Amino acid sequence: MRLRITLRRAYELLATSCLTYNWCNRSDITQKGYEKKRAKLLTPFVPQTQNMDVSIQLTPGLSSGPTSTPNAVPVAAPRQHRAHRSGGTRDDRYRSDIHTEAVQAALARHKEEKMALPMPTKRRSAFVQSPAENCTPPDTSSASEDEGSLRRRQAAISAMLAQNLQSPEYWINRSVQGSSTSSSASSTLSHGDGKTHNHNHSQGQTSVLADVLAHTRIESSSVPPDVTSTVPQDRNSRVDLPPNIAVKGMTRGQSRSSMMDTAGGVPAHSRVSTKIQQLLNTLKRPKRPPLSEFFQDDSEEIVEVPQPDPNTPRPEGRQIIPVKGEPLGVVSNWPPALQAALARWGATQAKSPALTALDITGKPLYTLTYGKLWSRSLKLAYTLLNKLGTKNEPVLKPGDRVALVYPNSDPGMFWVAFYGCLLAEVIPVPIEVPLSRKDAGSQQIGFLLGSCGVGLALTSEVCLKGLPKTQNGEIMQFKGWPRLKWVVTDTKYLTKPSKDWQPHIPTANTDTAYIEYKASKEGTVMGVAVSKISILTHCQALTQACNYCEGETLVNVLDFKKDSGLWHGVLTSVMNRIHTISVPYSVMKACPLSWVQRVHVHKARVALVKCRDLHWAMMAHRDQKDANLSSLRMLIVADGANPWSVSSCDAFLNVFQSHGLKPEMICPCASSPEAMTVAIRRPGAQGTPLPARAILSMAGLSHGVIRVNTEDKNSALTVQDVGHVMPGALMCTVKPDGPPMLCKTDEIGEIVLNSRAGGTMYYGLPGVTKNTFEVIPVNSGGTPIGDVPFTRTGLLGFVGPGSLVFVVGKIEGLLSVSGRRHNADDLVATALAVEPVKTVYRGRIAVFSVTVFYDERIVIVAEQRPDANEEDSFQWMSRVLQAIDSIHQVGLYCLALVPANTLPKTPLGGIHVSETKQHFLEGSLHPCNILMCPHTCVTNLPKPRQKQPVGVGPASIMVGNLVAGKRIAQASGRDLGLIDDQEQSRKHQFLSEALQWRAQTDPDHVLYMLLNAKGVAVSTATCSQLHKRAEKITAALLERGGINTGDNVVLLYPPGIDLIASFYGCLYAGCIPVTVRPPHPQNLAATLPTVRMIIDVSKAACILTTQTLMKILRSKEAAASVNVKTWPSIIDTDDLPRKRPSHIYKPPTAEMLAYLDFSVSTTGMLTGVKISHSAVNALCRSIKLQCELYSSRQIAICMDPYCGLGFVLWCMSSVYSGHQSILIPPMELETSLPLWLSTLSQYKIRDTFCSYSVMELCTKGLGTQTEALKARGVNLSCVRSCVVIAEERPRLALTQSFSKLFKDLGLSPRAVSTAFGARVNLAICLQGTAGPDPSTVYVDMKSLRHDRVRLVERGAPQSLPLMESGTILPGVRVIIVNPETRGPLGDSHLGEIWVSSPHNASGYYTIYGEESLQADHFNTRLSFGDTETLWARTGYLGFVRRTELLDASGDRHDALFVVGSLDETLELRGLRYHPIDIETSVSRAHRSIAESAVFTWTNLLVVVVELSGSEQEALDLVPLVTNVVLKEHHLIVGVVVIVDPGVIPINSRGEKQRMHLRDSFLADQLDPIYVAYNM
Repeated sequence: MRLRITLRRAYELLATSCLTYNWCNRSDITQKGYEKKRAKLLTPFVPQTQNMDVSIQLTPGLSSGPTSTPNAVPVAAPRQHRAHRSGGTRDDRYRSDIHTEAVQAALARHKEEKMALPMPTKRRSAFVQSPAENCTPPDTSSASEDEGSLRRRQAAISAMLAQNLQSPEYWINRSVQGSSTSSSASSTLSHGDGKTHNHNHSQGQTSVLADVLAHTRIESSSVPPDVTSTVPQDRNSRVDLPPNIAVKGMTRGQSRSSMMDTAGGVPAHSRVSTKIQQLLNTLKRPKRPPLSEFFQDDSEEIVEVPQPDPNTPRPEGRQIIPVKGEPLGVVSNWPPALQAALARWGATQAKSPALTALDITGKPLYTLTYGKLWSRSLKLAYTLLNKLGTKNEPVLKPGDRVALVYPNSDPGMFWVAFYGCLLAEVIPVPIEVPLSRKDAGSQQIGFLLGSCGVGLALTSEVCLKGLPKTQNGEIMQFKGWPRLKWVVTDTKYLTKPSKDWQPHIPTANTDTAYIEYKASKEGTVMGVAVSKISILTHCQALTQACNYCEGETLVNVLDFKKDSGLWHGVLTSVMNRIHTISVPYSVMKACPLSWVQRVHVHKARVALVKCRDLHWAMMAHRDQKDANLSSLRMLIVADGANPWSVSSCDAFLNVFQSHGLKPEMICPCASSPEAMTVAIRRPGAQGTPLPARAILSMAGLSHGVIRVNTEDKNSALTVQDVGHVMPGALMCTVKPDGPPMLCKTDEIGEIVLNSRAGGTMYYGLPGVTKNTFEVIPVNSGGTPIGDVPFTRTGLLGFVGPGSLVFVVGKIEGLLSVSGRRHNADDLVATALAVEPVKTVYRGRIAVFSVTVFYDERIVIVAEQRPDANEEDSFQWMSRVLQAIDSIHQVGLYCLALVPANTLPKTPLGGIHVSETKQHFLEGSLHPCNILMCPHTCVTNLPKPRQKQPVGVGPASIMVGNLVAGKRIAQASGRDLGLIDDQEQSRKHQFLSEALQWRAQTDPDHVLYMLLNAKGVAVSTATCSQLHKRAEKITAALLERGGINTGDNVVLLYPPGIDLIASFYGCLYAGCIPVTVRPPHPQNLAATLPTVRMIIDVSKAACILTTQTLMKILRSKEAAASVNVKTWPSIIDTDDLPRKRPSHIYKPPTAEMLAYLDFSVSTTGMLTGVKISHSAVNALCRSIKLQCELYSSRQIAICMDPYCGLGFVLWCMSSVYSGHQSILIPPMELETSLPLWLSTLSQYKIRDTFCSYSVMELCTKGLGTQTEALKARGVNLSCVRSCVVIAEERPRLALTQSFSKLFKDLGLSPRAVSTAFGARVNLAICLQGTAGPDPSTVYVDMKSLRHDRVRLVERGAPQSLPLMESGTILPGVRVIIVNPETRGPLGDSHLGEIWVSSPHNASGYYTIYGEESLQADHFNTRLSFGDTETLWARTGYLGFVRRTELLDASGDRHDALFVVGSLDETLELRGLRYHPIDIETSVSRAHRSIAESAVFTWTNLLVVVVELSGSEQEALDLVPLVTNVVLKEHHLIVGVVVIVDPGVIPINSRGEKQRMHLRDSFLADQLDPIYVAYNM
């Protein structure tokens, strides 16, 4: 196959480069001028090249290796993220002028148009940008590689945007309307995206973009053991979003790939012991084994399963044959070991220069000769072995590991330390200098030192002084590091060896010589052990491949502690007596041209650089007109394996060809820490043909196959070869995941290498070693191809024609989304092509993937410039989303901008990606801007549930339940009528009579005692005192109020005995009392309107209140919120005259109204229910029986007495049963928290009643003070039952926390229980003394969403614990009913709780604003079954379960479980969700979430979160909230609102008022810190 480079492309590049050069030079050419000039330069070539074949453009490169390999068609592969990108990663590596210019032209069209995405709203105070002076100067802010590639990428993007995205609205609408084609995105790509869109550019324009931009390669890299499965989703089946805001999921067809559970590339089938696995993932794994080991993963049922796309490209070639490098030559005088070479040059060439170090300005600082290097290394070796300990107990023995901690600016000290260790036969472990205790990745370096067993660190005096110290001057203990002894190796501290001492230099063997660190994708740092024979062989192979000669000069810009910088610049150079000039990173920052000047001054023959250095030199070359590079015979590009390197090399050649640089000198190479150098392009002779290039289809690459890009020039990746495989090595490619199966010739695979010159193991980690260093490739039948072990290199690539090696990425940079592989570097390139100049820093951008809902999701984090404004940033982010979606056909999950200089950096200035990811997942990244797009990229949500119409008759349901063995879900309490009671209750039908009877028969019996904050009884009421106070109030009512029988009277009192007396006063007068919570004096504007509303709705004839409250009602402050002139008559009951009424009213029948109970429901509805005298009587009797209340008993009540069961217990129960009630107003707890608990202890109370808000106050406020309470003598062992009164699902977590916290004070774990009441029946359940303990069950949340109840084991995934709501009260029957059909349900269904009992309310007095809606709530019949009984509908969903426990009568106990209010449930995706479940998940997502509430808005889920931390944490919560809701509830959050603590309204019972919150949100009254629209 003849491969050729297109002339057209070459000329374009040339023209563009010339223009770029001029443009940069003069900075005055306009856009128009540039266009004209470019056209003029290109004119002569256009006609000749128009019809040329733009197929695979590979030029045969020269090759010194045999061409035994078949002409493999290139394969492309996913590519790698450099987790520790060394170098000041200047991301000008992804640039190309054509690119930039084209993108800007395309994006210019959108300039005028408004974005369709709603901009997030942010409180102005929230984010303080770091001041400009703290920012790194511009030249350090960019990353390696050159302008060329980025500009090409930009051209591609703009072309894409021009075709597909006429405007942002178009893009969004496109995603909403749904795909017009059924084929998946991946197939569209592979068959030419261009066909589906209008080609409105000219032919010329298209071909200008010929070899454009790389991308969409992804590799299923090592990911957690989720089975990734996703579906081409029908876009229209998505959540209905409001028009013009919504963006629905994009169709993405994906082949399902099942990932192996790996750690750093360990396939699951050969997984090492769990111990090693856990060690490897120390920082990620939970402490106990994940639940998935015990439970079946249910992802199969949940996730939409993808249909395989028939158009997915598949490899078609034959199986690859391993490629051999040329044989290693035999060298006559090759030394037996590296130390022997140093000894030889130290003795024979002592004056010969070995190393020149530069100062910060780039001038030579000192030169170390071979003689000096030898003598100093000897001294160090002697000192290490003989001077550190005693003769009998030396600190170091041969074979021990030693850390080398030297800065990059001091190569001399490092060389001496490294060779000193080799001579002493101790193993050096070079690491970076730790700068602070919290250095990025320092904990992982600690893991490396620990796994290598390092106890001693060598460093220089200067470096030691710079290390962070504790206050007493000791070196700080770095996080995760073992304890180290520090040894300074400056010459003055070394001892000259004695005459008879000689170092032991054995012939190279397989013992470890040194350990090089390597960071995995997860951030774990491991040590690759390199043996003595490996060093020697590698030096020989490099010498042969690079043709090194004795006495040459080499300029090294790379880090000399590892990789090529160490292999060429420290080891091979000494082997060949080369003079190395080391250019540190700090010099490059100050003077980017320094390395070119060094080559010029020293007439260097070889230079060792990265793409970054080429780019920097190119940008600064105007300052140095006379630099000459003609002395170079080889310019080694160490990161030439990066697909973006081709444009760096081209652009550098363009600029420096005039300075003597020859094209054949540029030698890219590929290497990895494990296999060391894999391949390198050999230096060519002048005039040989140009090296090879391949123009590959990105779509093919994303599926792991090589396809020549012929159709869509925008989605092409141009890669250059990295020469031939190393001498003496054998290479092949294997599938990156699963067993190491040989690839086909047109398939991308991981390069594996067999060579004596590579690493031997991960030191101290034998399990992981096996899977990397001892791989035996197998053929398609699974048979091993031999017994030769290969090493995995982590490079993805293929073997091209002429045995040339092509690398398209690294396994670490792979983002495997929905079975397709994308490359982190490509995404960076695309993002940077969207004119980021004003918004973000180039080189400070991190791309990684996070696992959310059974697939990987792509996250991009960049540093925002301090001067970037909000709107620019948002515009830029929106455009990046469009560009990536269009070019890579993948949706971004999250794009975050953080303030300048806040991302964790690697020691050489790059972004530390794994640490950035860690911060993102922990919520400690503190972004200043964030855009989440879950709707676009989460395409594997299960299909929404379609509710089936109920076409089944009642009989079928009954029979169905019987056949299935299911009982009808109903339960009842004990029978009221059968239980004999004292005469009193039968004698007195009315409470007013009961009080009169008690006042006569037992006048001095204390019924009530009210405590203040100090625990002192401020007032008490005996039976007669209460009766007399009630009479006084009755007299006042009849005289002053002119009240008629049956009038409503509002009681406006703080909690206390006055409230009780006025209640009975009203009953004596024949009025209907209405208790109302008094307004809060400090917050009249919010609380007074509710009071006014109840007074108006109840049509009250008069108000009874205290003097203080009367003044408030008539005050000026009150007049600001309500009309104070229209209050009904107000009677102050503080100082009434002693008068008795002429008669006490007795109602003619017990069905007459006793009182009205008004309450605001959680949905914000004000409802008043009518309670008759017979209901009051039945309820008090029921409570008396359940709780065994007698006149000798004492109970304590700590809750508000204004409605529901709280009011009954506070005002009526004592009068009925005769027990003494100790009243504790909850507001007193605000000043004295322990009041309630110390009262229980002091009075030895057996039964107490409280509200959730009281329990929460005690749990949060006293949880840490149990010891102090114990010391004060608080003892709760007397408490038999502590009942929480509520109208909601029991808060299990709170009750359990309360029990556990106060267990130390003697509280029995069985004491705490809950009660349940609703508007239609104030008390349905109440845990009494006789029934069994409340039971807890675990139900499956997935089933619950379908209104089914399936019990599971504790700890099962997706399980929800529910506690029984207390024993059903005597006389009460409940049944579970389908709210739509009104038919009874079986006990495996969730349905509405209906109740029948003598104490049901008689009806609504009024429902404010919704009278008609609830007319049928009180007297309703079942549609089939028992159709005679009248039921009241509670409006709550629940279920009944028969437990194993026995009740008092010996029958099995039926438990009622309340799940939630029907009005509050959220119907999303056809499923029923309960807000509390979503809120529980959200509250667990981050430590700074104080409280949360959810509601829906036009089918969008809105989550409101109260932030308890600092405002800079606000944006951290957005992705965490989105993640947790997606993971646990399979819902996409539409809007996340971050607010201050206390914003979520909570009613007196401690329940969230979600509808109020919703109204405030829609009316824009929340003053949020941040609102994120997850579109």
